[in-house]
Amino acid sequence: MVITMEKPDWKENVCRTVLQALPDWFGNPESVEQYAKTCRDLPLWADVEGERLRGFIAFRPTSPYAGELYVMGVRPDCHRQGLGRRLFGALYGYAQEEGFRFLTVKTVEMGRYPDYDQTNRFYQALGFWELECLPDLWDRANPCQIYIMDVKE
Repeated sequence: MVITMEKPDWKENVCRTVLQALPDWFGNPESVEQYAKTCRDLPLWADVEGERLRGFIAFRPTSPYAGELYVMGVRPDCHRQGLGRRLFGALYGYAQEEGFRFLTVKTVEMGRYPDYDQTNRFYQALGFWELECLPDLWDRANPCQIYIMDVKE
């Protein structure tokens, strides 16, 4: 079940817990901590089954008209069960209700790593389109692919 997380401490813990379970994507502890701290102040939804946290997604407004899927994670044993789509549905509904026109998301450019190729295909399947690639935003080994999506009214 996807629920809205309200308390900053819960949001931080949810983010940290899930990202630490995803070392192939989030292997840098400093990066995980930055995501977790930032999530305290962002809209965040979590997928919880009983007492078990299975995944989360966070939204970061970037302008009055656009926002980004700031960070998302689904535990590896829960992949390919539709959780990512359900989490994204909560974020998308929020963006619609709040009047945002565009959503963006950043990931590593297609063709660099198989795990990130899977991530790219997931975003494309949701309806995101390639906007641009910034080869030096993170570092040369991890060119930043930015995707964009129109939020339908």
